[in-house]
Amino acid sequence: MSFQYRAALVTLADLDREVLVKFYTKFLDLEPNPYIPNTYAEFQLPGLRLGIFKPKDSHKSEFANRAKTGMSLCLEVSDIETAIARIWALGYPPAGEIIKAAHGLEIYAFDPAGNRIILHQSHENVG
Repeated sequence: MSFQYRAALVTLADLDREVLVKFYTKFLDLEPNPYIPNTYAEFQLPGLRLGIFKPKDSHKSEFANRAKTGMSLCLEVSDIETAIARIWALGYPPAGEIIKAAHGLEIYAFDPAGNRIILHQSHENVG
C-alpha cells in the first residue's frame, strides 16, 4: 500500500535562543520565510525547504542528546572555496581538508548545534 505526499522538508531543532536561525540566515545569506520569532523559521532553498523550530518545553528532552547521527545537510555549491570562507567567517571552520571524491569536491563542517553540513562542488563546476 502506498501513500501520497506533496512536499518534503528537513527540520532542525534550535534549543538555544535562535542560534541556528541566526547561523543559517548569515551562512545562506537568506532571510527565513515564513518566520515566527522564537518558534519557527523556514529557508526556501532550491529543491529543499529547511525548517528550524524551537521545541515545546514538553518535548525538549527529545532533542537534549546531541549525539552524532547519520543525517547531513548537503549543499551543492558553485564555488567550494567561497562557501568555506563564509562558514569559517561565522566561526565554524570545516573539520579537515577538501576531499576529492568521484563526484567532485567536498568538505564537512558542523553548525552550532553539531549538525553536519556537507559542502559539495560537482566536477562540472571545478575549474
